[in-house]
Amino acid sequence: MLLWVLLPSPVSAQAPFYTDDTGVTEPGMLHVEASDEFDELQSTQYPDLRQNAANLKVNLGLPNGFELDVDAPYLTIERKYGSRSSQGIGDTNLGVKWRLPAGSATSPTFAVSFYTEFPTGDHRQELGSGLIDYWLNLIAQVPVSERTRFNVNLGVLFAGNTSTGVVGIETRRGHVYVGGFSVLHDLSPRFTIGTEVFGARADTNGLHRTQLQAMLGAQYAIRDGMAVYCGLIAGAYSASPRMGGQIGITMDFPHLFDSSHRNSSQRSATALAGARPQNNILTAGVPNDL
Repeated sequence: MLLWVLLPSPVSAQAPFYTDDTGVTEPGMLHVEASDEFDELQSTQYPDLRQNAANLKVNLGLPNGFELDVDAPYLTIERKYGSRSSQGIGDTNLGVKWRLPAGSATSPTFAVSFYTEFPTGDHRQELGSGLIDYWLNLIAQVPVSERTRFNVNLGVLFAGNTSTGVVGIETRRGHVYVGGFSVLHDLSPRFTIGTEVFGARADTNGLHRTQLQAMLGAQYAIRDGMAVYCGLIAGAYSASPRMGGQIGITMDFPHLFDSSHRNSSQRSATALAGARPQNNILTAGVPNDL
């Protein structure tokens, strides 16, 4: 097993970014991502000081370019000395993503995703929004060269908000408009680095209505179907963390143990919504993980 894990092979990377790519899980495959993000909060979030979000995301590949997604975080919110911290399950996302039929390997590709976030977190402890959120996201991926590509996300939250715990926009009425841009470069078939800028803004007044953050990230493929990743986050405005970091691992089943499929994966990882925007919103790009 140790030798199997150490054998390298190619991987296509999107995690840990909130900005989603156009990849979908291969039909019949289960794609699993487990990540942990630790954030130092803005001073405007006082008495909240820090938040940790351990997230589990599962994608099921369907025929004709469709993919089902479900994910939910386990949150820990630390507050000033003397104030009680919060801990528990956050809100749960359920979504569907469709990749439009592609042309040549060098042509731009497009996808669309729609997510519904259910208020499974206790909003009295700031673990959930207390709202049902509805999110539509448009995704484009443009190859610049064989090793470099960029992704663009444009989304709108029709109802609810983009918060994951105390990170994200917390307005309760109106629409939230979301955008993300990421650039990825393959240093080798196994190692990918990238950067992104992600932001969101509500069209009505509310608590923490503006979000803007940047991330530097990298992903390393242990082998086809398994990869590890990490990212560093810096943000501005109340809805973004002041500083943060993320680590995670992705695995594909059942092809992970099937040698006949080890070089046929359409996608080995996708995250950063998001994205949703814990968002990655855009798991992000999804409302839970902006």
